[in-house]
Amino acid sequence: MSEGLLAHTTVLLNEAVEALAIKPDGVYVDGTFGRGGHSALILERLGSNGRLIALDKDPAAVAAGNAWRDARFHMVHRGFAHLAEVLREQDVQKVDGILLDLGVSSPQLDDAARGFSFRFDAPLDMRMDTSSGMTAAQWLAEVDESLLAEVIRDYGEERFAKQIARAVVAARAIQPIHTTRQLVELVGKTVRTREAGQNPATRTFQAIRIYLNRELEELARVLPECVTHLKAGGRLVVISFHSLEDRIVKRFMRDMAEGDKLPRNVPIRASEVPQGRVHLVGRAVRATGAELQANPRARSAVMRVAERGDVA
Repeated sequence: MSEGLLAHTTVLLNEAVEALAIKPDGVYVDGTFGRGGHSALILERLGSNGRLIALDKDPAAVAAGNAWRDARFHMVHRGFAHLAEVLREQDVQKVDGILLDLGVSSPQLDDAARGFSFRFDAPLDMRMDTSSGMTAAQWLAEVDESLLAEVIRDYGEERFAKQIARAVVAARAIQPIHTTRQLVELVGKTVRTREAGQNPATRTFQAIRIYLNRELEELARVLPECVTHLKAGGRLVVISFHSLEDRIVKRFMRDMAEGDKLPRNVPIRASEVPQGRVHLVGRAVRATGAELQANPRARSAVMRVAERGDVA
């Protein structure tokens, strides 16, 4: 495996792959390859006729995947929002399992040049796909104050959103905000109180990253496509790291499990009640104490699993 894989600790590794219930000859999708922790274990469980398709927006992750030499494995440089398109290109209609490990990866956080972390002074980039799109610095240079406040409030759940937006607009009139340190210091002066142990800029960085990369919109878009492309008995496994993500996943799986709702008191046989398209598998899974001790970044991880019902 690549050095990138060795440097990255995969969250809920065994739990996620166990939840997929790997069939040796099955076809699986890792929608967020990262550095391949989940993919490597999936390949270990697959037989010679199995197949794994991995997707990722990040050119660094794609380069790591392209270095693998395994005839059962195919790496694609696209985000999971393009799942249906990728499966068509691979001449695949239905798969046995799909894994989505959401959010930003440790290599992305630990690479100062990516601008995801406030721990380093670096260019404000924050793009998961560095080959396209607007950087955080470019966006902050032109975003309207009201939109900036809305983004920080809605995606960062930051109660000082208006004050931060006002401070950003005032500061950029004097000089451009190009670096992570500039933004950290600006937010630090604006946010006077914060939870113990949390940097005042945490929520602002998170909000800008989620917005720029359209993370919530792409998640909401791909979940129905995942269910559509699962075989009967196929599993959808999603690991979230943020309450907004998990809320989307939880509601979607619940609604898919309940099926079409009928008006109350409609006279209908039990056999005629519309069935949900999926079954929920177990309860939400969180990292164990041992994993948290080894990898503190796992503390916010929540894994949910759904299994496809009979496919009409």
